[in-house]
Amino acid sequence: MGASLPPKEANLFKLIVKSYETKQYKKGLKAADAILKKFPDHGETLSMKGLTLNCMDRKAEAYELVRRGLKNDLKSHVCWHVYGLLYRSDREYREAIKCYRNALKIDPDNIEILRDLSLLQAQMRDLAGFVETRQQLLTLKPNHRMNWIGFAVAHHLNSSGSKAIEILEAYEGTLEDDYPPDNERCEHGEMLLYKISLLEECGFAERALEELYKKESKIVDKLAYKEQQVSLLVKLGRLEEGEKIYRTLLAMIPDNYRYYDGLQKCLGLHSENGQHSSDEVSQLDDLYKSLRKQYNWSSAVKRIPLDFLHGEKFREAADSYIRPLLIKGVPSLFSDLSPLYDLPGKADILEKMILELEESIRTTGGFPGSAPKEPPSTLMWTLFLLAQHYDRRGQHDLALTKIDEAIEHTPTVIDLYTVKGRILKHAGDLRAAAALADEARSMDLADRYINSECVKRMLQADQVGLAEKTAVLFTKDGDQHNNLHDMQCMWYELASGESYFRQGDLGRALKKFLAVEKHYADMTEDQFDFHSYCLRKMTLRAYVEMLKFQDRLHSHPYFHKAAAGAIRCYIKLYDSPSKSATSDDGELSGLLPSQKKKLRQKQRKAEARAKKEAEEKNEEESGAAGVSKTGKRQHAKPVDLDPHGEKLLQIEDPLVEGTKYLKLLLNNSSKLLETHLLSFELNMRKQRTLLAFQAVKQLLKLDPECPDSHRCLIRFFHRVNHLAAPTTDSEKLIWSVLEAERPSLSQLHEKSLIEANRSFLEKHKDSLMHRAAAAEMLFVLEPEKKLEAVNLIEESTNNLVSTNGALGPVKEWKLKDCIAVHKLLETVLADLDAASRWKTRCAEYFPFSTYFSGHRSSVFPQTTDQESRDAPENGVNDQEANSGDSHPPNGKLEAFKDLHI
Repeated sequence: MGASLPPKEANLFKLIVKSYETKQYKKGLKAADAILKKFPDHGETLSMKGLTLNCMDRKAEAYELVRRGLKNDLKSHVCWHVYGLLYRSDREYREAIKCYRNALKIDPDNIEILRDLSLLQAQMRDLAGFVETRQQLLTLKPNHRMNWIGFAVAHHLNSSGSKAIEILEAYEGTLEDDYPPDNERCEHGEMLLYKISLLEECGFAERALEELYKKESKIVDKLAYKEQQVSLLVKLGRLEEGEKIYRTLLAMIPDNYRYYDGLQKCLGLHSENGQHSSDEVSQLDDLYKSLRKQYNWSSAVKRIPLDFLHGEKFREAADSYIRPLLIKGVPSLFSDLSPLYDLPGKADILEKMILELEESIRTTGGFPGSAPKEPPSTLMWTLFLLAQHYDRRGQHDLALTKIDEAIEHTPTVIDLYTVKGRILKHAGDLRAAAALADEARSMDLADRYINSECVKRMLQADQVGLAEKTAVLFTKDGDQHNNLHDMQCMWYELASGESYFRQGDLGRALKKFLAVEKHYADMTEDQFDFHSYCLRKMTLRAYVEMLKFQDRLHSHPYFHKAAAGAIRCYIKLYDSPSKSATSDDGELSGLLPSQKKKLRQKQRKAEARAKKEAEEKNEEESGAAGVSKTGKRQHAKPVDLDPHGEKLLQIEDPLVEGTKYLKLLLNNSSKLLETHLLSFELNMRKQRTLLAFQAVKQLLKLDPECPDSHRCLIRFFHRVNHLAAPTTDSEKLIWSVLEAERPSLSQLHEKSLIEANRSFLEKHKDSLMHRAAAAEMLFVLEPEKKLEAVNLIEESTNNLVSTNGALGPVKEWKLKDCIAVHKLLETVLADLDAASRWKTRCAEYFPFSTYFSGHRSSVFPQTTDQESRDAPENGVNDQEANSGDSHPPNGKLEAFKDLHI
């Protein structure tokens, strides 16, 4: 580098490179300026100066200098390499790869460029190119350990595990017998475990086990050694040896559920669906009794039998498990027991048992059959558990009675208020739930978790302003937006986005949903530094797992929620464009397309200029425009020029934007019903008939009995039946495909749409949501039968499931389903009288629901005339008690409690 310069300037050029590597940017700039004073057109110096300026956040100057340098010296590999580094810093990886390849045409054996290229190929999953580059690096420098390992990993990622094993064995052949030295034992042991896991993955279990025993002395991680050993033994069917290893592992970590599961497999007592025969249950019971004697301090050995025991044995095991935890006062007990409610009959046994415990503690002060008196707090924790039990079963009145009794018993326990808020949320009173969560928060202002719970409740109640003020309490310098975004606090952004969507503020909703999508893009970028780090540190198993995780990153539930939320926003924006977008279109309506394009370009430039000016002004005001020792500018946080998301609404085609996120969902969340529902809605609006039909087929494949699947099926073919006769070749082709596919759908086989809808109703006449779907489709197919459709819904009955006789009925209807039916009556069927009747009916079923104005909800007047006159004297009036827009005063929770007596 810099070979074309005289000796003095060549040394200065080396100083630029060294200063860049050591982050002494000011020093590097000074040296570059000294060279350019004599040689103003020296390409490599211009490029290096640009690269240095890029590190000082002066990107515009950096690109200009690097391009000038490349123009002046196209045959310099340094200029191409620097250009690639510049693109890499801006995450333009494909452009960076092109630059690196051009550099390698000039200097094909440059190790540094090859190494940088390999990192980008791994990042972009260009696995064939990754293998090729790593082979080249190994050929050039075979005495470097990292090149051997990198070549093996490249083959592994490229689905050539056997080749990777050969490379690792060849590498081991180059090592001396006494290798590794003490300072490399851990890294070498990791490499050996990686090789053994590769052998297992390729199906060479016997060979992997031999290798494991052979290299035992060189493997430092003994826990990983035993886990790998037992995995191989089980695969080879050597279950007796596997059982011994699992028992050894349990002696090391007796609370690891995976070890218990593995032990059951070795004993032939494992079941994929959780169902066991009576003999297996008896053997499992004996097994865990013996294990309980060995590990009586382990909670796992006591909890696992609750999953497979039944009847009286289950009751005894649950009783012995629950009692100590009630005495200790473990708030998470119900969360631990919650999975048991999905198993038939166990919820009833738990209810009866807990009620007996409560009765015994009330009357005798101790548990049934136990002489010692229990501490007074035991009754409170029993009521706490019972309240959550009733809440889980949908008996919110009983749940509130028990939790109120617990609060009266010990009013200083924060968990009681948190759980009461959760019960009210499930019952439908979101405002009162938020108020209770705020009361719990005020009892411990230093607890971040309780603060977060309070923020969640406020967002669920659409109190976004209050939620933001509350969230600020735990952010740096009260900078709520930047800090929560920087911390990737996705639950907050999703909850606030959903709240804005419910309120019809699509701009802010989109802003929040797209912020979550940005976090996942950042996670994808964050893997870049690990491509070299993991190979250097030999954390190979973790590295490969990380890459596999990154490949399925967009299947994470949070990303699905964000992408689905963004798509719903774009669909709603398409159905009813915002006023701002409409007014802009009105201004541009008289212009030609080319003139519109020019005007929009001018607007974008003006926005960029305004953003730059705002950032500069912000830097000046905050005094943050200084320069650090390294020469890097200390910029203030970027200014958000679109805090309300108004610019996000001014897009030309919302459906095109929505399609970007739909593709990600189809690639990563194709097994979820919502993905194909969104695909159907989007493609129906885009008039992509075959793609909409594909979505219908997927819905029927995933859940043919789902009301939404039925809706989409009927809507699609109703739309197709009303299309004009095909004229073009493409339309005729689409028509022929649909005609050929229709008979294959069992729901429509030899049936008209009306008959198919009637058949669906007969099959599911006892289900509210299925009746609602059938009624809606009846109205779509035959609008004149609107009254019949309404009657179908109103004739629905709420079947009551009794639990333990007189303990109270559990309603089959769900609150969210009833709300959806009310909206259907109000909007789609447009029958306001029927909607009003439905609301009155549901207010009886859900007395705590604010949506239906239930008589026990916070929106229902709770006081008599005399109480209203007395209220100001007591310090709390109705407006304060029922308001969801302000914090309840501390110590005034009674105003909210009284609503739910």
